[in-house]
Amino acid sequence: MTAVFDTLSDPLPRRLAAGLSRLSVALRAGQWRLAEARGLSPTQAQALAVIAARSGPGRPAPRLSEIAAQLAITRATASDAVSTLERKGLVMRQPDPRDGRAAGLALTEEGRTAAQDAGDWPAMLLDTAADLSPAEQEALLRLVVKMIRGLQVRGAIAPARLCVTCRYFRPYAHEDASAPHHCAYVDAPFGDRHLRLDCPEQDPLPDAEAGAVWTRFATGASGAMSTL
Repeated sequence: MTAVFDTLSDPLPRRLAAGLSRLSVALRAGQWRLAEARGLSPTQAQALAVIAARSGPGRPAPRLSEIAAQLAITRATASDAVSTLERKGLVMRQPDPRDGRAAGLALTEEGRTAAQDAGDWPAMLLDTAADLSPAEQEALLRLVVKMIRGLQVRGAIAPARLCVTCRYFRPYAHEDASAPHHCAYVDAPFGDRHLRLDCPEQDPLPDAEAGAVWTRFATGASGAMSTL
């Protein structure tokens, strides 16, 4: 019976892609509704979300080029969105300590409220993810990390501040199956359920080392690493 359906069904990767595409439709629709409620375009709402995610004590304010890269849009499109947000009193520019000739982007008080209302995921998607069991959530997070990494390698999306591409990440450094990895930044073990997709402390690994670390994580290699 399985062999019959192997010939009747589309290839599994195609069906997975179709399913993910349908999820993206729901996500985009939710973003439209959230953005329109604040009188924003989806791009403006997403720009707010990126600025909010990359802001905080001790962190340099994100630049316009970072917004463009994270949203996979042109600098001109990002500039238009940010200029509109400035006119609405949601975003302000401030000196960038990394480069006196550049400016960072920060949210105003009203901008922080707007960013919460028009975030980068609709509540229905959050609720749907919460419907999964903890084990399913953990497994899905690991798969999402793998897919994001695959898109990055193909140049389809900008590099994200993932645990698995960080110089502090030590995959399978511990015997404990619930917390096999090690973060050298905080010097503590952690599990797949703790994997971050946008860690502010992330320090990217050089390309020469990233491949080996990624292979170790992706294949589930066990055994303590030689250095922590």
